[in-house]
Amino acid sequence: MSQVDKQKPLPDLVLIDGGKGQLNAAAETLNALGLQSLPIASLAKREEEIFLLGQSDSLRLPRRSPALRMLQQARDEAHRFAITFRRKRRAVRTITSELLRIPGVGESKRRALLIAFGSIQAVREATPDQLAS
Repeated sequence: MSQVDKQKPLPDLVLIDGGKGQLNAAAETLNALGLQSLPIASLAKREEEIFLLGQSDSLRLPRRSPALRMLQQARDEAHRFAITFRRKRRAVRTITSELLRIPGVGESKRRALLIAFGSIQAVREATPDQLAS
């Protein structure tokens, strides 16, 4: 469910990581969602150029500009969040696939083992009697 469906407040600005191409792709998506009124900008990393929808030239702020630093920090925090999220998902997939490779362990037994032991490492260290229970 999107924020629009949940009636939550929308952001004041949608900041895209990338140049004109990424900005235009994101704008198309916002239009498809009926959110074309949201302000949108993009920040291209190489030259730290700011692109605004409907303007052909980029905006270049001084390197020491507090506004540029704020945009960079927002972008960098989004990167950090995405990387952390991706690593957690990969770890869960690895655990799941490792348990599912054991003959006789299906989805429900995998779930029960993780609930009972808390981690794949604890499952590995469990005795046969502990596993049987």
